[in-house]
Amino acid sequence: MRPRIQETTALGAAYLAGLGTGYWRNAGELDAQWRIDRIFEPEMHSDLVAELLAGWHKAVERSKHWAE
Repeated sequence: MRPRIQETTALGAAYLAGLGTGYWRNAGELDAQWRIDRIFEPEMHSDLVAELLAGWHKAVERSKHWAE
């Protein structure tokens, strides 16, 4: 799920400041403001996902020893 407001780091800081100063009484008031912009669903076939993920794991293992 992608939120309507994508600057979530700044928004989180603002929410915490607002809770700390009493602007909002509780997290429930913040939950009521949450809006979804778009929902993404996976479309890739699971066999291809497994193949690509295995390749990624292999690349990670190979790269672990470059700095030694």
